[in-house]
Amino acid sequence: VPTVAQGPMPTPPSPATAPVPEDIVVTAQPTPKEDPLKRANEVSFEVIEAADKAIVGPAAMVYKDSLPNPIRKGIHNFLYNIGEPVVAVNFLLQLKPGKAIETVGRFAINSTIGIAGLLDVAKKKPFHLPHRVNGFAYTMGYYGVKSGPYLYLPFIGPTTLRDVTGRIMDLMLLPIGVGKPFNNPYYAFPAGVLSSLDDRAEFDDELQRLRSQSNDPYAALRAYYLNRRQAEIDALRGKPSPPPVPAPLTN
Repeated sequence: VPTVAQGPMPTPPSPATAPVPEDIVVTAQPTPKEDPLKRANEVSFEVIEAADKAIVGPAAMVYKDSLPNPIRKGIHNFLYNIGEPVVAVNFLLQLKPGKAIETVGRFAINSTIGIAGLLDVAKKKPFHLPHRVNGFAYTMGYYGVKSGPYLYLPFIGPTTLRDVTGRIMDLMLLPIGVGKPFNNPYYAFPAGVLSSLDDRAEFDDELQRLRSQSNDPYAALRAYYLNRRQAEIDALRGKPSPPPVPAPLTN
């Protein structure tokens, strides 16, 4: 299931019972150079889309609609807060010590005054420290590592070889560098499920737009993901990019 708010996007598990579409038609259109595994990716996309429409999407909407907004916002803030150390480390790797210090300050403020990150106190007066997206995939892109082939993977969704490698490094940082509770499956599994539901709920409006307005939702999501990631890396380099525009869209 696609999600795009914070860098690489996690996808909830696709159940083994999800039906495998039998009517996938592969046309004679040329394979885009960024998507050499297009046929396999399209099959993965169809299976995950079926699972999302049947199970994951409705579950995310129940999560969004049944929880009071302050509770859901608190979970959202908490998940962002536990990712701040990864963001800070990567700003250091990109030789941006000012942003790294701000991120550490944001983490310290929200972890204390913000009650373990449930409240995003740091973004408000008098601190004005906004959440920033960063990770090892961004660092690789910042230093010129190419994205590699586009992939559409179970549990992850849209990504690239570079980005999935960076995402794995992101997920390993706290369990290896800090240890407990981040290396405990009783913590990691619930946190992963909550993160996936939260990301899916946050991305629902954009996902529905891609599904409804595009002749080819797979190609539209690929364009959206690749354009957005490139824009984020360009912003790190101080080279603003135009807003990502998914394609192809109907008139």
